[in-house]
Amino acid sequence: MGTVPGYAVPVSTFPVTRLRRLRRTDALRGLVRETRLSLDDFVMPLFVGREPLANHDLPGLARHSVDTAATEGQELASLGVGAVLLFGIPEEKDAQGSGAWDDDGIVQRALRAIRTSAPGLVLLTDVCLCEYTSHGHCGVLAGEEVDNDETLELLARTAVSHAEAGADAVAPSDMMDGRVAAIRTALDEADLGATPILAYSAKYASAFYGPFRDAAESTPAFGDRRGYQMDPANVREALRECELDVAEGADMLMVKPALPCLDVIRAVRERFDLPLAAYNVSGEYAMLKTAGAKGLLDERQAALESLTAIKRAGADVVISYWTKDLARWL
Repeated sequence: MGTVPGYAVPVSTFPVTRLRRLRRTDALRGLVRETRLSLDDFVMPLFVGREPLANHDLPGLARHSVDTAATEGQELASLGVGAVLLFGIPEEKDAQGSGAWDDDGIVQRALRAIRTSAPGLVLLTDVCLCEYTSHGHCGVLAGEEVDNDETLELLARTAVSHAEAGADAVAPSDMMDGRVAAIRTALDEADLGATPILAYSAKYASAFYGPFRDAAESTPAFGDRRGYQMDPANVREALRECELDVAEGADMLMVKPALPCLDVIRAVRERFDLPLAAYNVSGEYAMLKTAGAKGLLDERQAALESLTAIKRAGADVVISYWTKDLARWL
């Protein structure tokens, strides 16, 4: 017999203590399981574009028309999925990304269509300009640099347009300084103060976004996004970003990507009480899809293990391309 330092409770040692006793059967393992996956906590990303585009290698990243998005929303709701996150690819792009706040834009039309086909579905929208700009960056340019302050008004206009079209929440992903405050002010002034903001607070300049950029046609025409997205080496900076977003009026926080940033998710969870989301991004999805297709691992088991790890790290909400599959697996 021994004791744990600082505790008076005696600790039994082998052979008296045998932790395998509670692992012996499925029923016992389920009884004492610490982290559980619930479909209520998952969000399915949906891409809506000028024309449908199938992706047979990565089916979760297929692109929908407005009509097929409405049908997909209805099917997701019937499976028990509670929320979707919409990304739009417009017919035309320009330097400012003006299609983002067009009242008849692709996301705005999709919002109205899905609201009709699946009225109970929670509709979140990505608020960024990268899918809408001809240069592929997340804001307007001053030379070859993104002009942070000039971009804020356009992001705010986009968020208001989405909320007016029926978005239940808006999710700014651009990583401009001050964008949460600008959006919060604009929503309040437009009498849309009840619309929550899910802030991509700690969004890293990650290599794991590649398949998404293909699906969303948002690869920068020059340079990269390291000047405004976070350095993957930093975690204290992530906490500062979250702190600023809370002060500016964010209702939820997000860490992106999820799997390379489990330590960041844990650090944010321990520091802040706001609901916390994590984005299980396209590259994470693609790796396991590809490995599963090659027979290198069991895709379902690997996906479930990965999603459980994200929840175990502290995420309340997980945005994942496996959400539709998860509805069947659970």
